[in-house]
Amino acid sequence: MKIINPATETVIKEITEDTSQTIQEKFELLTNGQKAWTKTNITDRIAAIQYFYDLLEEHKDELAATLTREMGKPLQQSYNELNGARGRIKYFIDNSEKYLAEEWVTTEGATKEKIVYEPLGVIANISAWNYPFLVGVNVFIPALIGGNAVFYKPSEYATLTGQHIQALLYKAGVPENCFQTAIGHGNVGEQLLLLPLNGYFFTGSYRTGKYIAEKVAGKMVPCQLELGGKDPLYVMDDVENIEKAAADALEGVVYNSGQSCCAVERIYVQEKVYDAFVNAYVEECKKMRIGDPLDKSTDIGPLSRKEQQAFLSAQVDDAVILGAKVLCGGRIPAGKGYYFEPTVLVNVNHQMKVMTEESFGPVVGIQKVSDDAEAIQLMQDTVYGLTASVYSKSFERAEAVMQQMNTGTVYWNCCDRVSGTLPWSGRKNSGFGATLSYQGIRAFVQPKAYHIRG
Repeated sequence: MKIINPATETVIKEITEDTSQTIQEKFELLTNGQKAWTKTNITDRIAAIQYFYDLLEEHKDELAATLTREMGKPLQQSYNELNGARGRIKYFIDNSEKYLAEEWVTTEGATKEKIVYEPLGVIANISAWNYPFLVGVNVFIPALIGGNAVFYKPSEYATLTGQHIQALLYKAGVPENCFQTAIGHGNVGEQLLLLPLNGYFFTGSYRTGKYIAEKVAGKMVPCQLELGGKDPLYVMDDVENIEKAAADALEGVVYNSGQSCCAVERIYVQEKVYDAFVNAYVEECKKMRIGDPLDKSTDIGPLSRKEQQAFLSAQVDDAVILGAKVLCGGRIPAGKGYYFEPTVLVNVNHQMKVMTEESFGPVVGIQKVSDDAEAIQLMQDTVYGLTASVYSKSFERAEAVMQQMNTGTVYWNCCDRVSGTLPWSGRKNSGFGATLSYQGIRAFVQPKAYHIRG
């Protein structure tokens, strides 16, 4: 398997993929290892994760450079991802023991009652390439703390990062028979679906997530899916700082080259402030510097996958044919690398794919609306339900909109944000189940009820 640098299209390294035989061997290793790991005191398990947390900081330069080379995000964004991952790990370190402790529900009377939390067993963590540290730690950290063994499949576009994660976990004291990587393309992931695992946790596309859910349904084990989105941002006419709203929206669209499940993918602006917002957005968009992601001056690096260039071009062409106007970008730059210009489309509507299908790139349509009711109708006109953002001076007015959003997360005067203290969850085609917060700690354990009469 060849690891390609998306900025240069050169081969970084060739790696041997797992086979059905090596996958089976690793599974048997994990099955045996989990039994001992769950008997380890939780404070010792947390201590290993604390060491891993420290190692991420110690090795941050190598980790950030590897991540940038293999998936293309600007170097500073790779450092940002590592910092964000450490922040989430810190939450798990500080809170897991509290939320996994046994709970005495009834302590008086003839029958006493308590709840204890036991690990699921050996779980699959089929992870994503766009934020391999962030989406990875959401799963494998609380899973390990909870006493599970983890069969971790990094994306084929973030394989080297996955191998770094494994090496540092081992160095931190996580036993090799409690964490194994499955290396390869989708056919290797398919092998995990055939194993009698005790849970499946996937981050990726709706299409693949639906396939996984259907494939493992008969196993009757937990299956959580963190899938894509078509996340809207709405700018009301009372917004106090139109330039800041435009700058925030732009960052929400183009950060990580738009390759975020919660990226802003469509913008609705009230007609009274529409022109001012569009002008401010385009002005900022034209300042974006595309280039070598290892260069500190670069704002936008390449896309991680070459085929996404053609996909985004097709979305832009479809919109233009149906009457949209390109105010900025819209093209694939000449030269090497999987680049795509940050793109602004106006005169858009929901007949266009760019307003209804997930883009996963630095492309956005900006649509004019007359009032809150029209904005709500358009924001809800989607099969996805991950996040929705509202910019307004009034929280009460914004809250009235946010309450009607069928999404796992809503934002007021911010966007494209994830917090370790809040649950991260999707609705509809954006998936189901929750990671992060105390709910994300308990996602990897199962409750057992004790009725005690003595």
